[in-house]
Amino acid sequence: MPAASRKSRSTARGAADQAAGASATTGAGSTDQLATTAADRLRGEPADRLRGYYRMMQLIRRFEERAAEMYQRAKIGGYCHLNLGEEATIVGLMDAMAPQDYLFTTYREHGYAIARGIDPGRVMAELFGRTTGTSKGWGGSMHLFDTEVRLLGGYGIVGGQIPPATGAALAITYREAPGPDSPAVVCLVGDATTNIGAWHESLNLAGIWHLPIVYVIINNQLGMGTPVEKASAEPDLYKRGCAYRIPGVRVDGNDAIACREALRDALRKAREDRAPSIVETVSYRLRGHSVVDPARYRSKEEAQRLLALDPVAAFRKRLIELGVLTEEDAARLDAEVDAEVDAAVEFADNSPHPSPAELFAHAYAQPVPNMPRALPGDPLLPVE
Repeated sequence: MPAASRKSRSTARGAADQAAGASATTGAGSTDQLATTAADRLRGEPADRLRGYYRMMQLIRRFEERAAEMYQRAKIGGYCHLNLGEEATIVGLMDAMAPQDYLFTTYREHGYAIARGIDPGRVMAELFGRTTGTSKGWGGSMHLFDTEVRLLGGYGIVGGQIPPATGAALAITYREAPGPDSPAVVCLVGDATTNIGAWHESLNLAGIWHLPIVYVIINNQLGMGTPVEKASAEPDLYKRGCAYRIPGVRVDGNDAIACREALRDALRKAREDRAPSIVETVSYRLRGHSVVDPARYRSKEEAQRLLALDPVAAFRKRLIELGVLTEEDAARLDAEVDAEVDAAVEFADNSPHPSPAELFAHAYAQPVPNMPRALPGDPLLPVE
């Protein structure tokens, strides 16, 4: 590998390691200092909450592993992107959000849907394309949607969620006065999304109009197979709003509490001050970009290094060391999670497929002229 490539990879890895244990990139510290900071945060949390965080992280992990299995068994069609390695980020971010907040996500959203409160069975049923799914089987893995919990997508197009999320924030300014109970918008994007035009156009409008929105960059170090520093001239992605005077912070994506506190603070500013901002979470994607990606762009050594940073295993270990969990407690929670995921798969597998007669049922919210209604092979005109 050329020296420049080695240096750029080292720089990106250093940024991720620097984020570990710190609530923002306000300065660097030693590894021991950062670990101590993360441990101190854990000690200040109620034990029940920490146990709940572990259970949710494990639920997301087991759900995604079973989703990969079901994809290989051809129970799931289309594309399928997993949150493996992102569990701590998900748990922290979703706990920071209030029920009145709106969430727009990328196509890697299964865990966010579950942590936001959607039953895992309904999520798995959507992956299976069944009528009991969150989008009645029409959306699949990349298009989860549930207005009850204000999850407004799952978007299959990279960056497709940014303009509608920004528009939702604009709508809030017309409907709600600023205040601690006012809703705000959380828009999740991947690291590579910060290079597209819609990102810059939307942030410019958010800055001009002072919109109540937080753009959360899920930086898992790779845009598909391309390292961040090879795709972005400014690899410190939390700085990507500076041209629009939108501040940002970077946090350790493997630290659920750091993620929660960063987003909670950003949401407070969005609600009360109508101040848009950026939160960048840094973690590692433990598998390929999608279920079918073998991730050959990673060396065996790099893959092993990432597995050693597994956020679920690390969180379990820390809770046991702190006395929040015993080995028996953890095993019991793991068994509960396994049973819940088994039930989700069974529910999905036993749910009905959509009827071909309903193919166009949700093409439009209300009837419009010339809307599609014919199946392939149907006559264009009535047959006398």
